[in-house]
Amino acid sequence: MSLVVSLLRNSVFALGLLGTAAIAHAGSTVEVWKSPLCGCCGGWIDHMRAAGFTVVVHDVDDVGPIKTAHGVGDDLASCHTALIDGHVVEGHVPAEDVRRLLAEGPSAIGLAAPGMPSGAPGMGSDGAPYEVVAFDAAGTRRIFARH
Repeated sequence: MSLVVSLLRNSVFALGLLGTAAIAHAGSTVEVWKSPLCGCCGGWIDHMRAAGFTVVVHDVDDVGPIKTAHGVGDDLASCHTALIDGHVVEGHVPAEDVRRLLAEGPSAIGLAAPGMPSGAPGMGSDGAPYEVVAFDAAGTRRIFARH
């Protein structure tokens, strides 16, 4: 009996992991452009991978041209820029917000956690409040999430 229970428990656990990974990225890859010297970017990448996303990293000397090409203004800028399914993710945006952006498919071209908020993934765990901003090509900004 304990062998059957153990097999069932392991099967349920495995299915749960598969389901979480499928929900996390649904076949999407996060491409990140960052400085090779930035440690907090690595923390955010680890956060995204732990959340089930596939992440491809591009270490570059200047992230500015990527930001400009994808409509990230100075008021939204952070240390790294990522792309996923045609959307921009600027800075330390939590994986749950990226999932929501992909699920809802809003008209926003992207999300940003402007600056480097100390409570955001990859920045530490001091719990400091911060906001994630949705932005579009027309320059409209709105609060997408508060953490």
